[in-house]
Amino acid sequence: MRLAPIRGTTQPSILAATLADVHGGSLVADFAQDYEVERERVRIEFPGKLRGLFQPRRFKVMYGGRGGAKSWSVAMALLVMGSNRPLRILCAREIQKSMRDSVHRLLRDQIEALKLGGFYEVLDTEIRGANGTLILFAGLQSHTVDTIKSFEAIDIVWVEEAQSVSARSWEVLVPTIRRPGSEIWLTLNPDLASDATYSRFITNADEDTWLCEINWRDNPWFPEVLEKERLRHFKRDPETYWNVWEGKPKRAIAGAIYAKEVEKLYNEERVCLVPYNPRLPVHTVWDLGWADNMAIAFVQRTPVDFRVINFMQDNQKTLEWYVEEMEKLPYRWGIDFLPHDGAHGDFKTGQTAQQILEDMKREVEVLERFGLEAGIRLARGIFPQAYIDEKKCAQLLDCLSRYKRQIDPRTQEPGAPLHDDASHGADVWRYIGMALPRMDNDAGNPGQKIKRHGSSMAR
Repeated sequence: MRLAPIRGTTQPSILAATLADVHGGSLVADFAQDYEVERERVRIEFPGKLRGLFQPRRFKVMYGGRGGAKSWSVAMALLVMGSNRPLRILCAREIQKSMRDSVHRLLRDQIEALKLGGFYEVLDTEIRGANGTLILFAGLQSHTVDTIKSFEAIDIVWVEEAQSVSARSWEVLVPTIRRPGSEIWLTLNPDLASDATYSRFITNADEDTWLCEINWRDNPWFPEVLEKERLRHFKRDPETYWNVWEGKPKRAIAGAIYAKEVEKLYNEERVCLVPYNPRLPVHTVWDLGWADNMAIAFVQRTPVDFRVINFMQDNQKTLEWYVEEMEKLPYRWGIDFLPHDGAHGDFKTGQTAQQILEDMKREVEVLERFGLEAGIRLARGIFPQAYIDEKKCAQLLDCLSRYKRQIDPRTQEPGAPLHDDASHGADVWRYIGMALPRMDNDAGNPGQKIKRHGSSMAR
């Protein structure tokens, strides 16, 4: 059995015929691969951008919009590679409640199209090759570090719909796939740029990653029926077109409360590098939490705008811990703005957050109670004045992009904002709107700093 590239071919192939049968496209290919399966040659053609599939690389990331033939091509490649030599292949996704959620059906269809039914035995929960190749299926969310150990001997992992995979799942999966030469393949239609997958494998790609952005225009078999649908979508809803068809990440999830405001922030390039200005004090705005996230925004105000230069979010940490982390930053401090509950005493100690911070020589102001909906309206109004640091405030931007309302399952009407991981950063944004009129933009001595009180950290 062998794998050999064929250049300059114009003959129709099995892959070309399969895609053409389904989509009605023309039989034009960019490059081809030949395989021998049980002494018969099988020719598979792929879009030219996918040459990297056949070069060794730890991570292979194929991303883009609808119609790029990503999943079809990967399914074909894995099947013919598995027929060329024994491989253990894991087909994974974030959530797999049943085999119907997996690519099992897609692989079965491609086995029939490639006429490999005599080589592969398709079972209910796995696919076996005559040479020992084994294709397994799993949902990553249901696995832990311990339960996923059974996949240590995997050669190739294909993660379909990888845009939905959580940071926790990647931390479990990636170290487990440790066989020499093992690879992790991803196919995804991007959702948010702040998603764990996009951030880890695309924004922060390293030398072990092959990136392939592939869209409808890169698919030699892109059919006329989809071309008409693409153009209709562009006319009907140009805002969502760029994500659905061109694979550009969205700035906010569908239905996000601040979706339009966040989109405008990016379009006007006010999400960027925002350096610390030593001539201005740094004010902090807090959303208090313990089991829930504590969120803190670091804000500098000028006469014409305000800049969010940093953001901190964590849970189950004391106020002393946060202040100790803050005091490591080379900032000239202004006021710590707390929500109204900052003046409420803790039921265990009787002390308020305001008292604890003031004991550490912080200057504190507690904001008055303000209605939630009125606060959201106020928060919308401050976006045009804002500059937000893209990297240091990535968590804040993610919160603003995801903050949404509960939907009544019966009426489908939106209700109160959902209390979830996005709500804490969004609450901080509301509190910034309330605190802005009180923020001093004094351009004092750039060398002036409030004295550090390290000894108070031992409390």
